[in-house]
Amino acid sequence: METVACPGCDLVQRIPPLPPRGKARCPRCGHVLATQSSDPLDRPLALTIAALIVFVIVNTTPMMGLSAVGREASTTLLGGAHQMWLQGREITAAVVAFCTVIAPAVYLLCMLAVLLAVRRPPAPKWVGELLRWAHFMRPWSMHEVLMLGVLVALVKIAQLATVIAGIGMYAVFVLIFLLAAIAVSFDSREVWNRVEWVADEPRPFRRDATSGTEAAR
Repeated sequence: METVACPGCDLVQRIPPLPPRGKARCPRCGHVLATQSSDPLDRPLALTIAALIVFVIVNTTPMMGLSAVGREASTTLLGGAHQMWLQGREITAAVVAFCTVIAPAVYLLCMLAVLLAVRRPPAPKWVGELLRWAHFMRPWSMHEVLMLGVLVALVKIAQLATVIAGIGMYAVFVLIFLLAAIAVSFDSREVWNRVEWVADEPRPFRRDATSGTEAAR
């Protein structure tokens, strides 16, 4: 049983094992303390694998193309960040690359490793560290902000050039949906319950022959 404090009224209470699709509510204020998914591991794993495939498509196919005065040009996410870097906007390029490529990649890879490692409990203790990294990187995966900026830019340049939506743009929409689905279906409590925390073994002591005292090796 897990002991938690209610976020609504601070009542400390124990949460019993929940059945599939079960919920635990605070008896004082009715706040939902925990939920149990009917498929806490397989569904998030399938969504994570699908998100990784879509993520590769997002970063390897053109996101959009422009056609003006008989000339056409297209670019990918990394290509756009690279062009910003070449134009002297290094900070903006680094932020775009981190929020659209590095952070989502680290998040998805950590989630994949965690979901594979916990399938046979008890899970190794490094799973907890990877889970912390995943929670840290998830807010930095800002494809929603990216798409908002792209839509604003499209409105501004619609009268100057013909905009051609590429496969990468549709893939970004799918990736946004998959990331949200992973967050909804993933149950971190199920993972923490399967983590095996191994205490450090005490270091052996040796006796100092000259002083007769014991010291750690």
